[in-house]
Order: sequence, then structure tokens, then C-alpha cells
Amino acid sequence: MLAAFVSIAQLVIVSISCMAQLNNEPVRAAWLTNVGSDVLASRTNIKNAVLVAKECGLNTLITVAWNRGYTQYTSHAMLTYFGCAIDPAFLGRDPLQELIEEAHQENIKVIAWFEFGFSSAYQDSGKHILSKYPHWASKDVHGIVLEENGFTWMNPFHPQVRNFIASLVLEVVKNYDVDGVQGDDRLPALPAKGGYDDYTVGLYGGEHNGRYPPANHLDSDWVEWRCKKLNDFAKELYREVKHLKPEVVVSYSPSIWPWSKQNYLQDWPVWLMEGYADIVMPQLYRYNLEAYQFILNETVEKVGRHQLRKVFPGILVSLADGYRIDEELLLKMIKANREAGIKGESFFYFEYLKTNTGFFKRNYIGH
Repeated sequence: MLAAFVSIAQLVIVSISCMAQLNNEPVRAAWLTNVGSDVLASRTNIKNAVLVAKECGLNTLITVAWNRGYTQYTSHAMLTYFGCAIDPAFLGRDPLQELIEEAHQENIKVIAWFEFGFSSAYQDSGKHILSKYPHWASKDVHGIVLEENGFTWMNPFHPQVRNFIASLVLEVVKNYDVDGVQGDDRLPALPAKGGYDDYTVGLYGGEHNGRYPPANHLDSDWVEWRCKKLNDFAKELYREVKHLKPEVVVSYSPSIWPWSKQNYLQDWPVWLMEGYADIVMPQLYRYNLEAYQFILNETVEKVGRHQLRKVFPGILVSLADGYRIDEELLLKMIKANREAGIKGESFFYFEYLKTNTGFFKRNYIGH
């Protein structure tokens, strides 16, 4: 796994091809999730969601394909590793396939979103992953299995873990007519407190004359070493995807830079600059215009004007806790994107669109 070779020249050709396609139609998307939403609960709901997306002027739907230790599609890898081919909530169905069929009928693209990435569980869900493969766990400096904000983490430096996650992404590319795949702030990623498991300690020592990693998890060299390992994973995964289907877009939705690097070892501007991310949708999630404008300016400055054609910010429009963005604020955020030279965005998450189609019809289609 992760061994297929694609030449630099081929990667350049593939990247240019993908970007030409994207430049013709900037990404205007929303995330579909199985948390706080019933969109994926039935094919009828999926069909209705597609029609809402079309009415709102979207051309892309980003749908969850991996979270809480399960897939939301029929997975041969999950069946092999864990004896469970799909999230038990979807037994007898395949939401990813249903969405692809319904969306493509309306000329809407589908990106499969591997939401949990290297995180195996959230609170009590997904515990079966590390119960079966305890050596897959990432650990902190005290030797405790790494948990951050309720999420339990696998070790992204362990080859078995890397191959498992890669197998999920690659089987979707191979078996489904998806237009793209997406990692986010958990793929590839690891909370900076991680990396002290036996495997990673040994790997680090092998490259540093037997030395143990710095106890300070924010040590700059230690951060850089782990970031590079995650960058290597992203690069290899990109090559594997393009080897299978050159037209499939490789997308990421990381948290904002440099917070992403300092806290989750995601140096994602490198992915853009080195050519193994076709598009990036950084999570510019803020609750007021001033804060949004600040991180938008930071993003533009870091990425550079020449890379903006690949950047489509994520805007927070609603949450399961009841938060809903004010329409005037949303309009100003979209306007700020356009003034910065950014031609599209993605909205988290889809539920907001259900009751705000009028806003999008008035202010979004054609703008």
C-alpha cells in the first residue's frame, strides 16, 4: 500500500488537468454529516438534499464517509479488519452510492469526506478500533493513549495505521464514481502532544542516533520531524489516488494556519506548494466579520495570490447546538472572499441551507 509510483511529470499534468476543471467552475459546496442531521437517513432525504443544494446554487456536496470508527459506505477494508462493512445505522443501504447517483443526475459533484482521519473514536463510539489493535494507539509523553477534546487517536506514523486509512480512501476511489476525496483537521494530522508511543520513539531514535524525542511536545525540531512524516503520507496518498483515477480531486479542509501546524502538525501550505493537494478548504470558522477578515487575510498572505485558485474557505453557518449565522454576516463573509480574489467556499453544514434557500437564491447564484 502507498507504494505505486507516479512520476513528477505525471503529477504535474494531473494537477494542471484538475485545476483547469476547477477553474472553470469554482467550488461552491456544503458538508453533509450524519451528526445533527437526517440527510443520510434515507434515499428520499438524500434526493431532497440534492435538490436543495441545486436550488441554492451549489455544485458540490461533501459527504461523510468515515467517522466514529465506521464507514458510511460499503467497505471491504472495514469488513476485513473489523467484520463490519458499514456503519450499523446504514445496514442494507449505501448512502455514498445513493448520493452519487442522485447528485450526478443534477450535475452536482460528490466528494467523500474522511472526517475522522487518524482519530478512531469520539467518546464511547469507535472503541472497537483500538480494542482490537491496541498497538495502533498514539500516546502522550506519559505513555497514556492520546485523547484530545473527546477524540481518541491512532498513531499516524505506524505503517499499519497508515495502510488502513489509505485503504479506506483508495477503495472509495476505486469502487465509487466520486469526484473527489477529502481529509480535514484529522487527516493527515495528530495533536502535537502525541508521538511518544514505542513505535514512533523507535523511529525517531533510528534517525537521531538513538535519542528519545524531546519531552516538550512543542520543541520546534520535534514538530518539524512529525510534520514531515505527515506531509510524506499526504504526498504518497495523492500519488496513489492519481494512479487509480487521475481525474479524482484530492482535497483537504484543515484548521487555520499556523494554528494547524502548532497544534495538529498540519503544515498544509506545504501540501499546496509541493503539489499534492488539488484544493484546500481551510476552516475559517469565526462568529464575527472582524475575526473572519483577519484569518482570511492571514490565509491569503500565507498561501500567496498564485495559489488562491485552489483555496475555497470553509464558513461556519450552523451547528448542532442551534447556532445559525446571521444572513447579513454570511453575505459579508462571502463578499470578503470575493474581494480577496477567492471565487467559492464551502458551508458547514448543510442543515442551514434547508431553511435559507431564499437567501442563497437572492445572493449566491451567479455571484
